[in-house]
Amino acid sequence: MYPDLSYLLHDILPALFERDGAFSVVKMFGLLLALAFVASAYTCGLEMKRKEQQGLLLPQTMKIVSGKPASVFDLIVNSLLGFLLGFKLLYIFGNFASFKADAAAVIFSTNGNLAGGVLVAVLFTAYNLWESAKNKKSEPQEKMIIVHPHERIGDITIVAAVSGIAGAKLFSVLENFEDFLLDPVGQLFSGSGLTMYGGLILAFFAVFVYIKRLGIAPLHMMDCAAPAITVGYGVGRLGCHFSGDGDWGIVNEVLKPISILPDWLWSYQYPNNVLNEGVPISNCVGQYCTQLAVGVYPTPLYETLLCAIMLLILWQLRTRIAIPGLLFFVYLLLNGMERFGIEGIRVNPRYDYFGMHLSQAQYIAMMLMFIGVLGMAVLYLLDKRKKESAQ
Repeated sequence: MYPDLSYLLHDILPALFERDGAFSVVKMFGLLLALAFVASAYTCGLEMKRKEQQGLLLPQTMKIVSGKPASVFDLIVNSLLGFLLGFKLLYIFGNFASFKADAAAVIFSTNGNLAGGVLVAVLFTAYNLWESAKNKKSEPQEKMIIVHPHERIGDITIVAAVSGIAGAKLFSVLENFEDFLLDPVGQLFSGSGLTMYGGLILAFFAVFVYIKRLGIAPLHMMDCAAPAITVGYGVGRLGCHFSGDGDWGIVNEVLKPISILPDWLWSYQYPNNVLNEGVPISNCVGQYCTQLAVGVYPTPLYETLLCAIMLLILWQLRTRIAIPGLLFFVYLLLNGMERFGIEGIRVNPRYDYFGMHLSQAQYIAMMLMFIGVLGMAVLYLLDKRKKESAQ
């Protein structure tokens, strides 16, 4: 498949692009992960605008002050940002072959150029001081502006992305704790190993706290997030499929039930997978030249298809459900059902808890299904009681 962009471009225009060329820096999983956040933000923004038109999400008044000198906090943040950029960019410039082979591993590693970090930090701080002095006024000016909730979608997406990736890494470490104990730094700062549910859980709490501080109604925002998360997850799973990152299923030795189905949709060997797992591909040229010895269920692709079905259901329900927050709990139920089922044919470690032999994701999926049903019941009863008291 396409571990990085160079393989895709080579398949489209082989005369112009080589495998493992300059475009190999753009890893397919990372590219589609970025597109997943963009797609989620766009979908969430559409829903937020719709709820604003209905008067369910209200604009906020915000005070801005211009002409103030740069604060110590601003200087520290700019210095740290400059240090990280210089620390990494100069190291990448001097070790481009390693960066091209595995960009994420280089970015998330502790390797860097200390002198470059210090130099860029000084430049950033100096520029910040110069900009502050240029715009400084004898009397700082205050102005009140109106900010609509959908205008916050960029900030909300950044909070979700950072907390989501951190949560995905944390849960991956917990799921592979023995490997973490053998190499804590390597496991923590590697670019691989992300667990979807960890990202979802931590991102939910981080975004919930953030929007509460902004004064945005949490239940309505949760409803906006339901189809958005579904879209993002579906696009993200395409990244797993096209890169061949190991999130595939168990060996599929069952005969194809429907003859018109393409073979790759039923059983797939993941050629050129990014893990370099399997057996060598004959006459293959490039860094990624292996494929699985036998076909497996392409479970990431199945999850993308299931996400499309979930999105259709949620998209139809979003205008028919009047109880705030109910759509989000419907999403939790559907997501738990989808993930619990797909884990039955996925390659994942199993754990024995409560007399069951299931994967970590299946235990979490059961919890999400329970929370989904409980949340729907509670919101329905509260809404019913509210209507009865109003009569």
